Order: sequence, then C-alpha cells, then structure tokens
Amino acid sequence: MNEAAELEKQVLENILKHGTVNTLFQPIYDISKQDILGFEALSRGVDCLEMPEQLFAAAGIHNKLSELELLCREKAIERFVSLQLPGKLFLNVSPNTLLDPSHPRGETRHLVEKHGLAANKVVIEVTEQDKVDDGFLLLKTIEHYRQLGFNIAIDDLGAGYSGLKQWSELCPEYVKVDRYFIDYCDQSIVKREFLKSIIELAKATGTSVIAEGIERVEELSLLEKLGIVNAQGYLLAYPQSEPKIELEASQWSALNLTPKMNTTEQSIAIGWLAITQSAIHQCTQCKEAHRSFESDKKLMSLAVVNDNREPIGLLHRDQLTEVFAAPYGHALYAKKSVVELMDKQPLIVDENAQLDQVSQQITEQEFDIRRHIIITREGCYLGLAPLRDILKHITEEKIRHAQHANPLTMLPGNVAINEAIETRLRKQSDFSLAYIDLNHFKQFNDLYGYASGDSVIKLLADVTVKACEQSPCFVGHIGGDDFMVVFDANDAEQLCHQIINDFEQQSKAFFTPEHVKSGGYWATNREGQKQFVPLLTLSIGLVRPDLDNCKNSHQVAALATDAKKEAKRYRNSYLFVCNRRRPSVSVVKKIEKDQAECSA
Repeated sequence: MNEAAELEKQVLENILKHGTVNTLFQPIYDISKQDILGFEALSRGVDCLEMPEQLFAAAGIHNKLSELELLCREKAIERFVSLQLPGKLFLNVSPNTLLDPSHPRGETRHLVEKHGLAANKVVIEVTEQDKVDDGFLLLKTIEHYRQLGFNIAIDDLGAGYSGLKQWSELCPEYVKVDRYFIDYCDQSIVKREFLKSIIELAKATGTSVIAEGIERVEELSLLEKLGIVNAQGYLLAYPQSEPKIELEASQWSALNLTPKMNTTEQSIAIGWLAITQSAIHQCTQCKEAHRSFESDKKLMSLAVVNDNREPIGLLHRDQLTEVFAAPYGHALYAKKSVVELMDKQPLIVDENAQLDQVSQQITEQEFDIRRHIIITREGCYLGLAPLRDILKHITEEKIRHAQHANPLTMLPGNVAINEAIETRLRKQSDFSLAYIDLNHFKQFNDLYGYASGDSVIKLLADVTVKACEQSPCFVGHIGGDDFMVVFDANDAEQLCHQIINDFEQQSKAFFTPEHVKSGGYWATNREGQKQFVPLLTLSIGLVRPDLDNCKNSHQVAALATDAKKEAKRYRNSYLFVCNRRRPSVSVVKKIEKDQAECSA
C-alpha cells in the first residue's frame, strides 16, 4: 500500500472511530408554492477525505461503506432534528449497502425513533449510479423500508443503470433527474424532450419529479413551464450546516417565477385558534409534569421551552402515563428531564401562518388527530391549538365557500366577494374593483343555445383568471354573465384591457365563419323587430374606492355598478375608469335606511 493510500485508511479509521462527519443540508423547494419540500443531507469528512467522492471511494476500497453510511445517516437525522428543519429529510443510500449482508437491519428505524423523527418525514434516496446484480432482493429491501413508513426516491435518474426499470419496479414517491439533463436544458431540444417524457411518466405513476443541480435562471424558468415544481441547486441555495428555511420575497422575484395565483382569499391566521396554556421548562422533571397532568384532567399536552421561551418539544399525557404505568417506569423516569419523553418534532407554526397552509403541513406529516400544534409569536411560545379544532374549522370554511361558489365556474360568489372587499376596507388596504359584464349575451344565448352560453361564461372566467394570475387579485363570479375582480396592485387598467382583448379573440370560436366575417348577425328583438347584433363584447367598470368614505362592500359595489353602466353605453368593448371614489348621497341614505329597517 502506498503512502497516500495508507494516509487515507488512517483518516477513514479516525472518522469512523470519532464520528467526525459534518452534515450539510441543501434545500429542495416547491417553486409553485414558494415553500420548502425538504432538505437533502450531504456528508463531509475531514482532511484528505473531506469531499464525499473521496470519502465514500475510500470506504468502498477498505470495505467500510456500511459503517460510513450508518454514521452519516445518524449524523444527518440527529442534526435535522436539532435544527427543527421543516419538510422531509432526504438521505442518500447506496443499493449495494442495502444488500450488504453485514449491513445491520432495522438500524434506520432505530435512529429515527431514537431522535424522535417520524418515519414518513424521511425519504430514502436510492442512487441509480451503482449497478445492482440482485434486483429482486433490492425490491424486497426497498419494500421493507416503505412498510416501515419511509418514502422512496430514485436519485440521479438517467445517469446510470436501468433507471426506468427501477422506476417501474420500486414505484418511488420521488424521482430526482440527474444534473446532466438540467444543465443548459433551455438550449437543448433533446434534454427538453427527455424532461417532457419524464413528466408524462411521472403523471401516469403518481410520482413527484425533483430537478437537481439547477444553476441558471433560464433552466429554472423552463422547468417551471414544463411543470416540474420541485427544484434543487446552487441557484436556489448552497448546501449549508445551518440552511435557510425560506427564501426572501426579493429572491423569489429575482428568479422570474410565475407569482402564486390568488383568485380566492386566504384563510384566517392560525393565531386565532391558539389556546393560552402554560409551558414547562426543559429542565422540568417527569414527575413534576406528571403532577401537572394529574391536577388538570383536561390537560392533554404541555409545550416544552428553553431559557429563551422558544419551544423545543411537546409532552403528551398519554405517553407519559404509559411510561409511568410500566414496571419500573416511574423509578426510571421520575427524576429525568421531560426532554427524555417529549415529542422532539412537533409542528411549530407562527401565529400569522394561514390556516390552509397549516392544514397542508398537518396532512403531509400525518399527525395524530388527538395532538396539538405549537403556536409562536416572533419565535417565542404563544399557546397551543388542538388539531381537532383546526381540522373542524377548515372543514367548516371549505363547506361555507363551496356553498357560495358559482356552480358553473366554481369561482367564489357574492358572499366571498363581499368578504374580500370588507377585508380590505377593514385593513385600510388600497384596491381597485372591476365589474365585468357581457354585452349581447341574451341574443347569443337565444341563437346558439344555452350550452354555448354556458361555454362562453366559462371562457370569460378562464380568460379573467388567466390574465390575473400574474398579479395579486381576487376573481369572483356574481352570477350569470357578471364577474368582479379585486385588484391589489396598480395594474388594474392594463389587466382589464388584456381581459377584453383575450376574450374578443377567443370568443370568435363560438360563432360561425359567416357571422365572424360580418362582425355580427341579424336577430329578432323583444318587439319582434329585426336588428343587427354585434359579436360578444365586454363592458368593464373600474373604480378605486376612497377608503375613508366607503364604509362597506355595498357602497363599493354600487360605485362599480355605476361605472359598468357607463361602459355599457358604448357599442364595442369598453373599459370605463371612474374618477368618482366615494358613494353618492342617495346610495348612503338607502343603505342607512335598509340597516335601520333590519334592526327595527
């Protein structure tokens, strides 16, 4: 053995003996939600074996691959839990290590249980770069991991051996496309077509695709257009020992991604459901916590905090009771810290987190319905929220919105529109309101039939939503052929013109070529007279209400209705921008009269 090889062997032995492996985490983002999917754990050694390629190559040469992978796995799990990172933990595992007879069985499950990490938060990444001789044994091994609750991913898809065969046999939850197909994919027709085929296969098999190794904005832009929403690479974030949990708004903006669509209002903040309840310090002994539970039979969980009032875990009554009821349980744990028995990976959310976002986290992590989540304010403990109450409230919200949604377009109806306006008035947040109405719709309906009429209304809904998806907006369907849009940015006029142009262009498909060529058709009016009816056009009234003078949604809607009436005076499509920003005196008096009659 030469001097360099001998040095590598010594360094490797020291690493395994002293556990000197450093874990870095690289975020994997869901760019459609602009949120974290999870983190890939990347291991680093020391000295001449710092980089993973040299480290694992040396372990393979000296038959220490199994030991090294287990060490890296434990360090990654331990660090992931201690940092309280959100999302899933992606762990790299060599197939040959899994099939090694000396590789201990059940060790990964033991590690997640030891550190209080749920198995369904761990994704086992099986790299495709290693050749596997016994495919059937690998399949059995992977199925064993899945039965334990772990998710499965194929890493480096397209870089090695029989990727599609592995995909069909292993049925992974995720496939990670090798960097080769991502690198300058925007300039390669072959790579683009390969990515398209991967996306189609993923849809057919219910698999999530992750693009890794993204380094250029152009690559990310193409991937988003193709429909790949999970992204990883230096462009987004480098591997770090303490990774960023989220990107700032300016960073998302710089990536030229499509802004998140906002055609419906966000749900309430989770803070409204928080229950004020005392927390216990991490040094509290288990016997003291047990006394707290015994003195209050309704108490089901206790938040555990550190010296800075930051939550680090959640202690559950049933788990503590079960331990104390076991033989010698009281003697073993009575004087130990509650940290020994607490849930080290509870769901912790800020009070301003929206209820629908929290609901998604609850669903992804499969929490016990009896549990609580921890609510914080600026990182410090605020209170608890029972999962049962959260899910009940979410269900009630969904039912309420479904009841008031328009059955034809499934867009929010009058109740939701009024709520959207009232919310902005209450928050004193500037906005514009557009009232959109179809012209000549009755004559079209009579001539072409109700089915075509419904299709035109759905077209107008689609055109409006599509035009507004680049901007913070709320799109609502009043009923019939009437729509309202609440604009929160200063691009209302531009978007209204876009709606008009797109609708006029696309609605021609519902007319015969003769009618399109003539610009309309002859029809009988209500008086029995023949008249020429133009093709479908739009009237839009746009207002920017004065927040100090408009007191409720009815006054704002009245403003928009008046503006729409002005727009309908024109024969062709027209956008009327109303300069009046406050309700007329007659409208105010009528509303006050209605309110007085209701209260009488």
